[in-house]
Amino acid sequence: MQVIRDNQPSDSSKRSVVTIGAYDGVHRGHQAVIGQVRKEAQQLGCQSVVVTFDKHPASVVRPASAPKLLTDLDQKLELLQQTGIDATLIVEFNRERSTEDPALFVKRVLVDTLRARVVVVGEDFHFGFNRGGNVAMLRELGKQFDFQVEPVKLIARPDGVEEPVSSTSIRRALAGGQVEIATNLLGRAYEVRGVVVNGDKRGRSIGFPTANVEVPNAMCLPADGVYAGRFRCDDGSVHACAINLGRRPTFFEHADHSLLEAHLLDFSGDLYGQKVSVTFEHFLRSERKFDGLEAIKTQLQLDVAAARLALQ
Repeated sequence: MQVIRDNQPSDSSKRSVVTIGAYDGVHRGHQAVIGQVRKEAQQLGCQSVVVTFDKHPASVVRPASAPKLLTDLDQKLELLQQTGIDATLIVEFNRERSTEDPALFVKRVLVDTLRARVVVVGEDFHFGFNRGGNVAMLRELGKQFDFQVEPVKLIARPDGVEEPVSSTSIRRALAGGQVEIATNLLGRAYEVRGVVVNGDKRGRSIGFPTANVEVPNAMCLPADGVYAGRFRCDDGSVHACAINLGRRPTFFEHADHSLLEAHLLDFSGDLYGQKVSVTFEHFLRSERKFDGLEAIKTQLQLDVAAARLALQ
């Protein structure tokens, strides 16, 4: 997959079939749109292109209420590459870009850079300053610049809930600890990435050493609780794990943020400083306060057994 920055020309001599969006999560709905883009590009002899942003536009336009991210830029590019798309153009989204006239955006990106022949977007698509651009405007600009616009219906959730698959519905599922639903909407288990940092080593003292993973604050985390999942080390090895995500109320009454601790099953080794990923596959229980270390140890034995069973 070619990665294009929006101040660089495409190196393809072909015209493009293009879709535009934040593509946070690259979920089943996104995958369906990209599948249509690739199919049309093959039929027309064009290159298939996703236009997306280096950061979520809301983080610039309304930072106080911007959603937490399902994927950082590196994850998003990896997932887009897996779809088989020919190229991804990354728009550097900043204050200047947020005030760009929608018609200028179309001319600069879709026409001058990508030579768009077809633009495929959701039927409720909006873009440009104050979300002033929409499908009707795109169609008018398409007449001027010789490209067609194809609005597509958002795909329905596969679990029967009457709403489309969306990044918002996935965040809502994660906020409720419903990681199995998130898996269904994403098409894969939800994953976060971070660096293993030093902790207080309480788990090690009772026979359950954990890797404390520091996740960037911009990323979305599931609800506090205990989960079964998988832990990928920076050497590519993958290990089943029991995950505790929470504020550890047994030791801290007023912790200001949640900590991700993963106990790797049947593993021994030094993980400090590694860049790792953790997937959340099954919710096991809510976080709760215990009377002391022995009570925690007993519960951890149950959690590990439950994680083994869930991951079979």
